[in-house]
Amino acid sequence: LDRKVALKLLLPGSQNKQGVARFQIEARATARLSHPNIVRIFDVGEDPAGHYFAMDLVEGEALDDTIKSAGKLEPRRAAEIAKKLAEALSYAHTHAILHRDMKPANVLMREDGEPVVTDFGLAKDVREQGLTVTGQVMGTPAYMPPEQAEGDSDQVDRRSDVYSIGATLFEMITGQPPFRGQTPLHVLRQVLTDPPPRPSNFVPKLDSDLETICLKCLEKEPAQRYLSARALGEDLGLWLRDLPIRAQPPTLGRRISSWGRRNRALVAI
Repeated sequence: LDRKVALKLLLPGSQNKQGVARFQIEARATARLSHPNIVRIFDVGEDPAGHYFAMDLVEGEALDDTIKSAGKLEPRRAAEIAKKLAEALSYAHTHAILHRDMKPANVLMREDGEPVVTDFGLAKDVREQGLTVTGQVMGTPAYMPPEQAEGDSDQVDRRSDVYSIGATLFEMITGQPPFRGQTPLHVLRQVLTDPPPRPSNFVPKLDSDLETICLKCLEKEPAQRYLSARALGEDLGLWLRDLPIRAQPPTLGRRISSWGRRNRALVAI
């Protein structure tokens, strides 16, 4: 068809039954999606080099490289990108696809400034039996929600992707992810037990409503987050239009209750 595409190949070390199955799940999941902010797949196949699929060639850099080169993004620009990501994942959710690995490295920035969600390698089709079993931790520690960090695959749903969008928004605003550590295990412990720092600790003049949106995404309890990526996108849209947002800052009572649920042994003592 005389067009340039990106080829994704399964590494030789992953040419096993489970690796091929995951690769095929990613191809099928992405092929079901047709959204301007999600990478498109054109073809899938196998040749002597191994399994592959052909997809959009996005002429631009990854969002994590954009953040590194800029230090951090202007809050309004960060909100615009997060809104597009929320809308893209909301579309995926309506087609029963969970991304489960949303992070700046999995967002490509087109030359026109539009973000494109890519790498559905850990995607889950909620209509099918997945390959992830309870107790198996899959994803990137700094961006995964507590239920995913615990390996509780049954509890991972669209609100888990909302958390990861919030972690991505946090990094765009502050220049760093909400949790950092010397080892992945250290980061996982923070994800499970520590409240996220306020973005305004790093950006003192940050608008309080944008901070509220970000922290609502990063709630430990899924029920306290936005119920859907669509709801998150709508609140970001309200903020971008200088209208009142729907999210409210957490009360002292809710913060104490949340702390108690995360530290049951200490509370018992």
